[in-house]
Amino acid sequence: MARGTVYLVGAGPGDAGYLTVRAQQLLSTAEVLVYDALVDRELQQLVPDTCLLLNVGKRGGQPSMAQPEINDLLVQHCLQGKRVVRLKSGDPFIFGRSHAEIEALSAADCAFEVVPGVSSALAAPLLAGIPLTDPVLSRCFTVLSCHDPHGLDWQTLAQMETLVILMGGQTLPEIVRQLQEHHRSPQTPIAIIRWASRPQQRVWEGTLSTILQQTANESLSPCVIVIGEVVGLRSYFQPRSFLPPATVLTTPDPTFDATLPLAGKTVLVTRSANQSGQLTARLQRDGATVVEMPALEIVPPSSWQELDDALAHLADFDWLVLTSGNSVDYFFERLASQIRDIRALANIKIAVVGDKTAQNLEQRGLRPDFVPPEFVADSLAAHFPGPLQGTKILFPRVESGGRDILVKDFSSRGADVVEVAAYQSRCPAAIAPTALAALQSRSVDVITFASAKTVKHFCQLLEQSQPDSAWQSWLDGVCIASIGPQTTKACQSLLGKVDAEAQEYTLEGLVQTIGQWFASKT
Repeated sequence: MARGTVYLVGAGPGDAGYLTVRAQQLLSTAEVLVYDALVDRELQQLVPDTCLLLNVGKRGGQPSMAQPEINDLLVQHCLQGKRVVRLKSGDPFIFGRSHAEIEALSAADCAFEVVPGVSSALAAPLLAGIPLTDPVLSRCFTVLSCHDPHGLDWQTLAQMETLVILMGGQTLPEIVRQLQEHHRSPQTPIAIIRWASRPQQRVWEGTLSTILQQTANESLSPCVIVIGEVVGLRSYFQPRSFLPPATVLTTPDPTFDATLPLAGKTVLVTRSANQSGQLTARLQRDGATVVEMPALEIVPPSSWQELDDALAHLADFDWLVLTSGNSVDYFFERLASQIRDIRALANIKIAVVGDKTAQNLEQRGLRPDFVPPEFVADSLAAHFPGPLQGTKILFPRVESGGRDILVKDFSSRGADVVEVAAYQSRCPAAIAPTALAALQSRSVDVITFASAKTVKHFCQLLEQSQPDSAWQSWLDGVCIASIGPQTTKACQSLLGKVDAEAQEYTLEGLVQTIGQWFASKT
């Protein structure tokens, strides 16, 4: 078999708009995508449906695949003749751990190419309106990683005009302490840019003496920290448009087509930041302007122990039940890190809920044994094939807040259901500023909800920003669109209304229903 090629590709700061043309070309033909934790899931939409997706991301304090295992994965798929894209956040050669991977590829005589990307060290300050150089205030800048602050020469760094710090969110107190101990003025300006270019981008601006108090109880990672007098220029260089570029607002093709069903309409999307891409793209194709307001964050479970125990005894199970794309992603990512052999599922049947979940599964080379006729868990329980008495079922699911109807129904019919936490879905820390501005200005025509949790978190985020409940008047005349019955119940309970419910409980069905709703009003 001919050997393949591994492409070490820089993904840029996050937003797909900052991807290089070369990177986009390689993604469109990839057979295997090996990606980091900070790579935006929107970029996964650019690979072919048949592409194998492997998440090998490293996040501080969370279980992750060891670097030697990542090296072996790249070599393994290259030797199988595959076209492998190793997608790295930012630029591959800026704190990207590329050295070890290139060494492994070279030792195995694997062909490789390195494709540059826009580093967050450069993009994040720019997107926050901070110039890294200035004829007077900053004639140079220094980029450093603070993953291990104790190994740095702080005496020298404290004298640098401008510092750009990556991987410093968890070590901010030590950064501030070291700089002040080495005689950097407490009044030195500092800015922290979290999730640069993403819908949830947020910037804190202060001084070395105030920043710890300003960010107390905040989750700062992933962030870029800029320290120096140039931070004070931010007020002059921030974009003067209503909505900052590359943050939340995305628009349809410039060749405006008034005949499209959602032409001239602004739709607020409340899906999680890493899942909104497909819905946003579909709404744009129908002519809508989309404002993204992530009302969910999808993260690993508080503990992997339950899932790891189940993976260690996979042979004991008859069925694997997956009810969402998230459960597919996190189950198989953990399977790859613990067992690394999909053949461990050879004797287990797989049931999924929904076409999208089935597609996620098929991207990993597996076809479901059963998909219920309706895309809800109730339908899976009602139409499950064969007897359940004595059947052992593995059910990886959200850690908390999910519905229990499936487990109760299966258990009442004699099945042994083992529930394990595969991921968490939680409320973001704050509302996206551009979404808040769009709601306040009454420029939103439709708000979409794809789960009951997004309804709950939507209300929670708005209550945090407007404790007097003034936000409720912002929904007057706005179409509330729900993906299905459970989401509709949450809308009616918390928002007092639902204007449109998808006839088919899919994202496609939701978009079609919104178009039909507007058509009925003309």
